[in-house]
This record gives sequence, structure tokens and C-alpha cells, in this order.
Amino acid sequence: MIRQPAVAGSFYPANPKQLHQMLDEYLNDAESSAKVPKAIIVPHAGYIYSGPVAATAYARLKKAHDLINRVVLIGPSHRVAFRGLAVSKAQSFITPLGSIAVDQEAVETIVKLPFVEYLEQAHTYEHSLEVHLPFLQEMLDDFKIVPIVAGDASPEQVSQVIDALWGGDETLIVISSDLSHYHDYATAKQLDKATSATIEHLQYEQLAYDSACGKVPVSGLLKLAREKSLTIKTIDLRNSGDTAGDKSRVVGYGAYVIE
Repeated sequence: MIRQPAVAGSFYPANPKQLHQMLDEYLNDAESSAKVPKAIIVPHAGYIYSGPVAATAYARLKKAHDLINRVVLIGPSHRVAFRGLAVSKAQSFITPLGSIAVDQEAVETIVKLPFVEYLEQAHTYEHSLEVHLPFLQEMLDDFKIVPIVAGDASPEQVSQVIDALWGGDETLIVISSDLSHYHDYATAKQLDKATSATIEHLQYEQLAYDSACGKVPVSGLLKLAREKSLTIKTIDLRNSGDTAGDKSRVVGYGAYVIE
């Protein structure tokens, strides 16, 4: 089984050359860092809106391009309602930049948990994972993915899965989430600043339902970070009014790293 791209040509270019060029521009504009993150929270909108923000986190993988060989990728479900977490039987995920193998062994490990199930329809049209794949292909040499779509799951359930797959320096955790939706520019800035403070303080219990569309996977990461005494920091906070949209009705985007 192969998972074909669902949003190539809409959320990002379907032409490999154009896609590579767009990613290059975003990543070159972003500052790299001496420290390679263990986990990142990154937005998942169309590239013209959230790509520059996501790039600020992905640029930090440069020094680990040959070290990271597994990416655990968790994003919210936008189209299908279900309880728990959904994995796929697909052996690979395709993008215009090529094929990425799925870490079958890791999937088989977590599907034994009672709240994790194979649910293909949760993956087929879901963009929250797909939009990150070209960034990863651009930054990493040879890697496998563990693609997980989050439905109605508790922070405990998500943190249990992340902990099981935490690994060492070879494993990167990517949590996919946008922030506030469809407020005016000033309101969004205020709301997203407050949400970022909540994220930095690891107060996942305080995250409002509408503060982040990836609230479920974000909460799981924050719970585990607190248990492991890790810190998370905001490296970028903008919205579609800053990138490519008008300012009357915006979507918020943040990039966060655990190093």
C-alpha cells in the first residue's frame, strides 16, 4: 500500500522543481541553530501562509541531516471523527520529491496499545501530516516516518505513544498544529501570544479547545515534556496576516522547539 499525496498542487507546488525552490527560499531565510531539536511543533497550512514559520524549525535540522533516521509525525484529524490515534498500513508516503518509507516496526509496536488503530480513511485526505513531508525530505538524508493522525485522544494517550517512540538522537518528534483561526489580526496576535506562553509553561491542561487545532497532539507532547523535565521555547510566532493573507481574518502559526 502506498499513500498518495492529497494536497500537492493546492497546499504546496506539485512540480518538484518549484517545490524544491520554494522550500529552499523559506529555509535560507530562516536562521539555523547550533542546537538540533529533539521535538518541534510546526504549522500545517498552505505553504504561502505557514511555510516561512515552519521553516524556522526545520532549518535547525541541518546539522543532523545524516543523524536523524526516524521521524514520528503526529497531526490532528480534519476530516474524519474517531477516538484515539490512527496509524496506516501504507508502506510508504509519496510526495512530489519522492517516496518516504514508513517504519513498520514502530507502527506495529504502538498499534498494540488499545487506543491506537489502523484507520486508512483518517490518512487518505489528511493534510496535517502531508505538508511536513517535503520539508523533511529537504532537510534529512535517509529517514523513515511513523505517521499518526490524532482523533479524540487524551494527553495521557498521546504522551504514551510519543514516549514509546522517543528513541535517541536518531528520532525526531514532529507535532503538527496551527493556532487561532479566523480572528482579526490584533485579536489573533493577543490570543496566540497567550497560547505560546501556555505552551512554554507546559500547561497543557490550560490549552483552550480553539487555541490550537492540534491541541490533542500538542497536549501529549507538553505532558511528556513536563514529566521529562524538558523545556520548550517559541522560535517564531506569526499569522497569515504577516505572510500572505489579509488582516481582517487570520490564522495563527507558531514554531516551537524542545532541544
